[in-house]
Parts: sequence; structure tokens; C-alpha cells
Amino acid sequence: MYQDGQHDQFGSLRVINEDRVAPRTGFGTHSHREFEIFSYVVSGELEHKDSMGNTEILKRGDLQLTSAGTGISHSEKAQGSKQVHFLQIWSIPSTSRLPPKYFTRHFSDDEKKDKWARIVAPVDAEGVVTAREGTGPAPVQSPLTLFATLLSPSTSLKHAFLAGPKRQRKAYVHVVQNSGYQPGKASETGASVRLSAVSGDAEIVLKEGDGVYIMGETGKEVQVENIGGKVAEVLLFDLG
Repeated sequence: MYQDGQHDQFGSLRVINEDRVAPRTGFGTHSHREFEIFSYVVSGELEHKDSMGNTEILKRGDLQLTSAGTGISHSEKAQGSKQVHFLQIWSIPSTSRLPPKYFTRHFSDDEKKDKWARIVAPVDAEGVVTAREGTGPAPVQSPLTLFATLLSPSTSLKHAFLAGPKRQRKAYVHVVQNSGYQPGKASETGASVRLSAVSGDAEIVLKEGDGVYIMGETGKEVQVENIGGKVAEVLLFDLG
């Protein structure tokens, strides 16, 4: 039931929850409208059912995106005997009253190893296909591009802010808690990354469970460096 008015929205990013759901429990049927809702599965199996007739079991590497539009109902629960660990993310669409749609994509660990995999992108962005299942990023009706990486120790990646209608850009970075749930604090035993501006002195260290808001400009670069001893699973949102 966490809610904090200082963290209600950043750009088009409305919600990011890192959830762990016990076996055979979950979220019963409930309704949404006018949100883009996507789930990024870290471990375990997530059962999704919705009012559009979609029933699916999602596993590690799977990404499910529901464009709620004028309204949908769905349920999600842990499938099988193991806990499911996933991130549920909401964004605000640029256009209202759209028909509901459902998409799934799969991105292997190899596709994310030491490089940015573009897993969600605006519906009109280059390389985005609108098939229910397909290759490339899932299409979102928001000015939001989501990248994911599995960053090896002593390895770094740069990201240049994407072009958009405004020169000023926003980004959000989140480090996934792969070493276990740490309530109220970042993990001291998990992965650790250093985030820095390529052309400046600002830098910050992020541990598992940490997130950071970033302000930048089109073309400017930030760098994520793994400074710990474990692989870091990092999500980067480039926001309009």
C-alpha cells in the first residue's frame, strides 16, 4: 500500500513496482483504463488473464504489455510452486480513448548481456512492430523507451539521451533486487553500479533496489558502470 506524493509521476512514467508474489497467490481480477501497463519477469512464472481473452504464463525474459485504453480487466498470480519476481510498470498514454491491446515479447539474457536491449518503445519509433507477438520492443502509446542490461563486473555502458520534441529529457534508472528482498533499504550484498555524467563530475552509486531520477538533454550521455562483484540487472527509462 506504499504511496508517496513526491514519487507519483516522472515524465510519462507513473508507477514502477518491484513485486514478489507467493506461490498460488496474486492480484485478483481488477480493472484499468487509460494506462499502459507492462510486466518484466525476473524469475518464477506469472499467470496473466484478461477480459480480451488472453491467458498466458510468463517466464524469465518475458515482457507483457497491456494498453488498457478504454478499459480492461485482468488478473495476475504466481504460477506453480515458486515465488514470482517481476516489475510492474505503468505509463501514461499520449492519446486517450484508444482500443485495448495486448502484446508479448521475449528477451534472452544473452540479448541483454553487457549491452542495452531496447524492450519497450513508442509505437511510432523506428523498428517497432505492432503485432501481438513479434521481435523488437513492445509498442507503447507513451513517449517512453525502456532499455535493460545484465552488466558484468568491471563493465560499463553509455546511454545518449534520445531525441524528442523537447531538448530537455528525463530518465530513470532502477537496479533490480536479484539478491533477495531488502525492505526499506538497498541490498548490501547484491550488485552495485556507479552512474555518472560522461561530460561532468556528477556521479552516484546505486545498489540493488535503488532508483534515481535524471535530467538531461538530447544527445548528452550518462554512463552505468558495474563496480561490484555480481552481475547487475539494470533498467533505464528514457522519457519524453
